[in-house]
Amino acid sequence: MALLKPSLRSFILCSLIVYSYSVAASSDTTCGDVTIADMNWNSATLMAHVDQFILEHGYGCDTSLVPGDTMPTGVSMTEKGQPDIAPEFWTNSHKVMLDKGVQEGRLRYAGNAFSQGGNEGFWVPKYMVDAHPELATIDGIKAHPELFPHPEDPDKAAFMGCPAGWTCQISAKHIFDALELEDAGFEIIDPGSAAGLAGTIARA
Repeated sequence: MALLKPSLRSFILCSLIVYSYSVAASSDTTCGDVTIADMNWNSATLMAHVDQFILEHGYGCDTSLVPGDTMPTGVSMTEKGQPDIAPEFWTNSHKVMLDKGVQEGRLRYAGNAFSQGGNEGFWVPKYMVDAHPELATIDGIKAHPELFPHPEDPDKAAFMGCPAGWTCQISAKHIFDALELEDAGFEIIDPGSAAGLAGTIARA
C-alpha cells in the first residue's frame, strides 16, 4: 500500500508505475516541496528512490527522503502530515489508525505498491515441508522443535522475529505467545536489522 497526504491530490494521480504510482501535473499547479518516506527495507527504499527520481526529473518537485520505518512513519503521517508520501507501507497492524486518518481527511490511500499485492506471514522453507509434510501446520512445527535449531542454544528451537521498528516485531511476539511456542521449546530471536534478517534467510 502507498500512502500520501491529501494536499498532494491535486498534483498526483494514482496509478501504478514500476512499484509505485505515476504522477501527472495539472497546468495550473506546481509541485513544490515533497517529502518521501525511505523505509529501512530494500523494496521500500527502491520505491522511494524511483518516486524521487520521477517527481524531480519529470515534474520539477523539490524532494527529500526521510528515513523511517513502519510504526513511527505511520504515526507521523497520521498526526503530523509528514512525510508526504510513503511508497510502501504494510498496513495490517495499523489499519484502524490509517483508516481513521483517511476518514478525517489527513491521509489517502494511493494504491497498491505491488501490482499483485503482498503477503505478510511466517514461513517454513518448502524443502523442509517436502521432507516433513507435518511442518505444513503449526501443530506439526510445535511437535518438531528439533528441526529448528537455535543458533546459540542447542536445548532450544529458534523462531525468527522481526527487526526493531518493524510492526511485525510486535505482531510476531503476540503470535509467538498466542501459539504457546515457548512451551514447545522455541525462543524468539531478534535478527537485529533488516540486513541481519536477510542474511539469516540467505544462509538457510
